[in-house]
Amino acid sequence: YRPSKMSGDLNWMIIRNNNCFMKKQRNCRTFSKEPNNLRSTHSRRFSGLVNKKTVGVEPAKDGKGVVLVTRKARFNYKPAKTYHRIELKRDSRRTLQSIRNTMSSGGRYRNELKMVALRRASAILNSQKPVIPRKTRGKKKE
Repeated sequence: YRPSKMSGDLNWMIIRNNNCFMKKQRNCRTFSKEPNNLRSTHSRRFSGLVNKKTVGVEPAKDGKGVVLVTRKARFNYKPAKTYHRIELKRDSRRTLQSIRNTMSSGGRYRNELKMVALRRASAILNSQKPVIPRKTRGKKKE
């Protein structure tokens, strides 16, 4: 499987009906567990396998911050150099701004996936916040 030898459309036609990342259920949408699929839906637009430029947002390994994963189109034959990972561990506002800047830098890198990436990063950052237990109020005196 070498994506640069075949077009993305041909790759999609080959893997769209059957691949190891698909999760099918009755009366439900088909989901996908492939890497760099922002919405986890089985569609060509969000596929991390067939597109030359892909974007992924993952939680950081230490549980603080997110990792922005982009795919370099020119290193298709070198899997170790294919993905570029950026760890973003500052506060949420600066993290989301750096994702925004990376995605829309001159409209070159999949600008249509910007809002989806921001929503996923925001959900990951919200899940990493500590849960503060609410204080229970005592009974009122009569």
